Amino acid sequence: MTIHPGAGGTESQDWAQILMRMYIRWAERKGFKVEIVELLSGEEAGIKSATLTISGTYAYGYLKCEAGVHRLVRISPFDANKRRHTSFAAILVYPDISEDIEIEVNEDDLKIDTFRASGAGGQHVNKTSSAVRITHMPTGIVISCQNERSQFKNKSTALKILKARLYTLKKKEQDEKIEGFIGEKKDIAWGSQIRSYTLQPYQLIKDHRTGYEAGNVNAVLDGGIDGFIKEYLLFRKEKRMSA
Repeated sequence: MTIHPGAGGTESQDWAQILMRMYIRWAERKGFKVEIVELLSGEEAGIKSATLTISGTYAYGYLKCEAGVHRLVRISPFDANKRRHTSFAAILVYPDISEDIEIEVNEDDLKIDTFRASGAGGQHVNKTSSAVRITHMPTGIVISCQNERSQFKNKSTALKILKARLYTLKKKEQDEKIEGFIGEKKDIAWGSQIRSYTLQPYQLIKDHRTGYEAGNVNAVLDGGIDGFIKEYLLFRKEKRMSA
């Protein structure tokens, strides 16, 4: 799962971090394993981007329901005049590719950079260039990994994520009707959201695909998204049966 804030600076970056916490809390409740592969913090608050790997039974089947743009409406904690702000963030979800699925990656198509990891991790990350950034030149896909102390392990993880991204692109090319994947070029803005989280002037979370609503916003933002996932899976099932 990758999380990207929309335009709006600190507001959207803070919203992206709230969503990241929501999904981590949800995964922990399921007993799933969560790893933060890449995290780029904002200057004032929030995150500029994050990549998580979430491992567990049907993890992708559940989380693909969350792929899309999420909108937040609230009184900004960063606005001295206490005005309402609207923020957006995009959630992208990709399946973990098993080793028996062959995705060819030409080494000549890769640009590999190493750099010093930022954030928590002790003195080691500040002294060695263990973090790895891989750019796939034909597609422009960029993958960064800095969660391991070993440059080799970070490169291996980044390559695995790259293969998952390339697999997703390949599947989309084969069948444009496949749903559950969100294009990264989709605007993270008005009119593209799958779900709205309204905290002021009233509290309500609504999924625009299914019409499902929840009034306990704190519970949802603390990881209680199973109702939304269930309704979307039923919605997709009914849609397939009627097709």
